[in-house]
Amino acid sequence: MTIFCADYPTPDGAAIRDYVHVTDLADAHVLAPRQLIEGGRGATYNVGAGRGASVLQLIKATGAVAGRPTPYAFGPRREGDPPSLVADIRAIGEGLGWRPTRDLETMIADALRFEASRA
Repeated sequence: MTIFCADYPTPDGAAIRDYVHVTDLADAHVLAPRQLIEGGRGATYNVGAGRGASVLQLIKATGAVAGRPTPYAFGPRREGDPPSLVADIRAIGEGLGWRPTRDLETMIADALRFEASRA
């Protein structure tokens, strides 16, 4: 696995991203039309975990969950790639009462289980 750039102004030099579990995402998508059906107003919301993890943290957490290290190398920075992208989820919390419920390790474990089921 290649981590693009190791010199971002982040704690470990890797880009920070907001990872959200697909089931949390689906839950948000169920709440939005329900609000409209119940007579609420439509709105635009950011959906994410509302907290970031670096790509390096993700790789190390994947190795911990899998029980074996995930090999990685650092590559060059990709043009236009920002150091950090984290969703502001205050509006969806206030508007729909939605909050993500699954942590990074749960996301990884579920993804690994899904991939194993396809083998």
